[in-house]
Amino acid sequence: MKRVPFQLTEAPHGPIRGDVYLPDDARGTPVVVACHGFKGFKDWGFWPEAGRRFAAGGLVLVAFNFSGCGIGENPETFTDFERFEHNTIGKELEDLGLVLDAVTHRQVEMGRADTRKIALVGHSRGGSVALVRASRDPRVRAVATWAAVASFTRYDEAQKELWRRQGYLETENTWTGQVFRVGVELLDDLETHADVYDPTHAAARLRVPLLVVHGTRDETVPVDEAEQLARAAGPGLAQTLLVEGADHTFGVVHPFKGSTAALDRVLDRTMRWIREVFAE
Repeated sequence: MKRVPFQLTEAPHGPIRGDVYLPDDARGTPVVVACHGFKGFKDWGFWPEAGRRFAAGGLVLVAFNFSGCGIGENPETFTDFERFEHNTIGKELEDLGLVLDAVTHRQVEMGRADTRKIALVGHSRGGSVALVRASRDPRVRAVATWAAVASFTRYDEAQKELWRRQGYLETENTWTGQVFRVGVELLDDLETHADVYDPTHAAARLRVPLLVVHGTRDETVPVDEAEQLARAAGPGLAQTLLVEGADHTFGVVHPFKGSTAALDRVLDRTMRWIREVFAE
């Protein structure tokens, strides 16, 4: 297994930095593109472990930072607060499209992987971004969501009023203690594209297999949102894995202190499901 870094410098919203985790023999293997969540990044917690495990299992995994995630040149520290403040769902969808372009055109190292076999995997907000992209991008042939939201609109009217009045909302990063600003551009973007960006509507539009993974004790995104996404998908498209007792990150913390039984189950099931999808 090897980990090959890349950078897409021409991306319109800022550089997109990523890593390709390649198995020793990538001949004909599917490519999995991984999307981190809100206040996440490609090196957070379980993502490097997922890359290693996918590659050891014979799958290529591409992990990347959304241009507005707040991580700049230093991969371990939040320093790019301006791009974070002005990030939107639309920008993340565009970033993901550019990564898919780079994969399909082999602008990043792919070995001998089959770039016609692309699956998306995303955690939390990243899972829902992956779902929306998959619903309208024919290059994506499967999508798995981990602890994904059924709606990006998670703010009451009082919060929206404050948001518009001051031009931003504040959110704390519990890992670093830093307080970030989320600009009103996100709210404008969500309200302008309410139907197009709705993850539940995207699940209903989906024409490829969907795996919905969620912990039953997720205090950040209630488990009924997973059930909502699965119900919305067309007949026979969705499978669901509810991980008993697992929280939003499947028991994993950052910095990474080792895997958990819950994460092991998530990784093993997701890899097995991807192999089954592309074996057909």
